[in-house]
Amino acid sequence: MPNIKSAKKRVKVNQTKALNNQMQKSALKTAVKKFETSLEGDKAQAQNLYTEAVKKVDKACAKGLIHKNKAARKKSQLTAKLNSIDA
Repeated sequence: MPNIKSAKKRVKVNQTKALNNQMQKSALKTAVKKFETSLEGDKAQAQNLYTEAVKKVDKACAKGLIHKNKAARKKSQLTAKLNSIDA
């Protein structure tokens, strides 16, 4: 454990930020999984879950949780899956 007051604060702040990042990544994965499971069901519901998943991907990218290229790749994959319902 650190002895310096500022170092103690950094430990607490880092733990808080790590927990927040973990929660947002988990929310992203959950949104993507919900979308993927909805592909067998109603197209309107899949469309709504698609927009939610894309929002989560964009937010994770903006917060620096995922790289911008990974975000673009993930959105492209989700779009392709949504378009495969029509075909």
